[in-house]
Amino acid sequence: MLLKISVILFGYLCGCMNGAYYVGKIMAKEDIRGLGSTNAGARNAGRVFGKSAFIYTVIIDALKTVIPLLVALYFFGENALILGATAIAILLGHAWPVQLQFRGGKGVVVYLATALILAPVGLIIVGLAVLIGLQIKKNFTIVGLVGLLTIPIYLLLTSMFKLSGIFFVMIVIVILLHRKGD
Repeated sequence: MLLKISVILFGYLCGCMNGAYYVGKIMAKEDIRGLGSTNAGARNAGRVFGKSAFIYTVIIDALKTVIPLLVALYFFGENALILGATAIAILLGHAWPVQLQFRGGKGVVVYLATALILAPVGLIIVGLAVLIGLQIKKNFTIVGLVGLLTIPIYLLLTSMFKLSGIFFVMIVIVILLHRKGD
């Protein structure tokens, strides 16, 4: 039980390492949370500091997601509840990092990196949904969020009920974090 709690807590602490914040501090000695949209995420980092900041932020945020999920997989195999709790903890750490006064990012990279580990086919479906959606509507945020919603639907349709539930909880959090705009 202690190991399970430790892995989940490790996930939260990794999630707290906000790529956009640290990239902004290193590249420009600026706090991203006061610039652009004031969101501490990859998209805002790219807008404010340029393409390389976007790429570095995506890499950091993906790694901080992949590493704890691989640790959870190593210790607990494909235990969906532990993997799900770890993934949600990472997302919560990203959105509400303790060391940044609980002002973090919106979780899209964390969500996608979680899919890379737990539901890689879902990433292909997201990509297709976004490509099709952008032909219909040009608002990338709305199309992207709808595209992300395809992962729990795909998992539900393929009878992966626990994983579907995990991704549903995560997408609800991501959508709620996007309510204030960006």
